[in-house]
Amino acid sequence: MVFIVEDDSSIRELVLYSLKNSDIACIGFPDGNELFDELRHTKPDLILLDIMLPKEDGLSILKKIRENTATAEVPVIMLTAKTSELDKVVGLDGGADDYITKPFSIMELIARVKRHITRTKKIPICETTLSFENIKVNIPRHSVNIGSREIVLSLKEFDLLCFLIRNKNIVHSRETLLTSVWGYDFSSGETRTIDTHIMSLRNKLGKEGNFVQTIRGIGYKLGVPQ
Repeated sequence: MVFIVEDDSSIRELVLYSLKNSDIACIGFPDGNELFDELRHTKPDLILLDIMLPKEDGLSILKKIRENTATAEVPVIMLTAKTSELDKVVGLDGGADDYITKPFSIMELIARVKRHITRTKKIPICETTLSFENIKVNIPRHSVNIGSREIVLSLKEFDLLCFLIRNKNIVHSRETLLTSVWGYDFSSGETRTIDTHIMSLRNKLGKEGNFVQTIRGIGYKLGVPQ
């Protein structure tokens, strides 16, 4: 089940129609009040959330979603006309898992929705923990700790960190990270999504964020700086 929060009825109905035609169950809401009313009864597989909403903006709604233990791990894709890198970073820092700007391709939107839903239902049974230096990851609990300090990551930041730990000391291009973590090819220019996620991940890891190294002209790797 996918929830769509969008005050523009024409966009909301188009997304609902397209998702239903792709055999994805979905419900639309014009604002946060109606969303939270339904969240009391139903936990969705994913939420599509517009930023510019009446009564309460999407970032505030996102904060409430992440603070509620019942919905904290529900993937959230932001739908918005805001396109600056700062806007994206603010959304990602707030716990968004992905960011799609308007106008968007319906086919790309459906691909991202399907990918996020699929990934949240796939947890390797044989792998429960990962670690690198002081960073400890508990996969079933979706938790990250540095010593006694717990780090709160979005689902996509969590997936990115797990991939980097599993493939430590290997340099990965942005395109490789997009394919391996997001699971599909992005259009030209979308590799900036990796940069904003890396920036957010580093900030949340604190001094351990220095382990996420930029390799100029290539991409990123996780390793101890020389």
